[in-house]
Amino acid sequence: MLNKRGQALVEFVIILPIFILLVLGCIDIGNIMYTKMNLEEQISDVVDYYKKGKTIEEIKDKLDIEVNIRKNAEYTDILLTKTIDIITPGLQFVFENPYKIIVERSILNE
Repeated sequence: MLNKRGQALVEFVIILPIFILLVLGCIDIGNIMYTKMNLEEQISDVVDYYKKGKTIEEIKDKLDIEVNIRKNAEYTDILLTKTIDIITPGLQFVFENPYKIIVERSILNE
């Protein structure tokens, strides 16, 4: 008769790395989604600061993100960029490391 404890240990050792990769992947994807959601909230503040006449340097000092402003004849594009390091091995094949999150909003020039 085979030892049931030994069989359970072998099954655990086989499943553990897959489980760890799944957990780390969920953490990475959750971190990406959380950061994108925060950037979406912060871009409203950046638009308000810009409409009040603040410069890019003043906006960057208030927020810890990269801010780019491009002006056209009709529109002004505001881009917020933040990079995140991917910690899950193998997820770099799906997402480039570091992963760059970009949020953009266009406002009409008045």
